[in-house]
Amino acid sequence: MSGPSVSGWKWLTTGAILRCLTWLSRAKLRGCDLVCLKVNDIYAAGRVKERASVTQSKTRKPVRFEITDTTRVSLERWIKDPEMIGCEYLWPSRLHASPHLSTRQYARIMRDWVLSIGLEASAYGTHSMRRTKVAQIYKKTGNLRAVQLLLGHTKMDSTVRYLGVDLDDALSLSEGIDL
Repeated sequence: MSGPSVSGWKWLTTGAILRCLTWLSRAKLRGCDLVCLKVNDIYAAGRVKERASVTQSKTRKPVRFEITDTTRVSLERWIKDPEMIGCEYLWPSRLHASPHLSTRQYARIMRDWVLSIGLEASAYGTHSMRRTKVAQIYKKTGNLRAVQLLLGHTKMDSTVRYLGVDLDDALSLSEGIDL
């Protein structure tokens, strides 16, 4: 089944789907994992789950992510759209040869959305959106282990490099703690 019209990005203009895309870009999932989400990954017993888990294609390890209340409402509307009935994938492709959006299509959607709200497209890519929430979590808490778990990294070194943590960051955190 071909699913909702992705050609022309018809669904991009609806507030509900924009919220879904925004959530998806902050869900700490790689774009390749995001476009492969199946409806049953996030939807069960007639409702969108509060948390879900997917196996990352890069690491083959499971990673859990949360789905906020407003995003659940938006996703439920999206899933219940008559054009979505029978679709296996959350983001079906308009192309018959592909069951879901490609990462390139997803990148184009994100670029078009960023441009439509007047931002510079080069500053907001699919991967930088993945990094945004965890960078904020690290900045507010200094908890590298939490960020590592959220990203599904197996090595702390990967998380440190990913966030760009340097000696100055470590010293600032240390100065803020009085024993």
